[in-house]
Amino acid sequence: MTQRLRDNRGFTLLNAIFILVVLAVLGAYMVSMFGVESRTPVLVLRGAQAYHAARSGLEWGFAQAAAGSCSTTSFSVPGTGFSVDVSCSAEPVTEASGTYNVYRISAFAHSGSYGSDNYVSRRVEGKVTGP
Repeated sequence: MTQRLRDNRGFTLLNAIFILVVLAVLGAYMVSMFGVESRTPVLVLRGAQAYHAARSGLEWGFAQAAAGSCSTTSFSVPGTGFSVDVSCSAEPVTEASGTYNVYRISAFAHSGSYGSDNYVSRRVEGKVTGP
């Protein structure tokens, strides 16, 4: 019987190492999930800010189109770090005896540098008729 115990002596050490490795992997996974979970509300907020910055650019384009102007511009939204690029194209349309323009306006809001963790962007587009 003492011979049998001597042959199994390293088996418990192997089990202990396996359990430690599995627990370490699970712990690392939990830490990384906690990091993602804590960043998610911030990313959602930044996404909403980007959407509203793009909407402001779209509204600016609508106001320009209502005045009969179609221009491309860029501006920064103060206090947010967002830059907004607004582009506009006009297409004349003739119906019956009247002619009017259909303006296609696109606004692109972005913050941060592309590829970084803090980069966020949104694009909105709309059409409006005007003089």
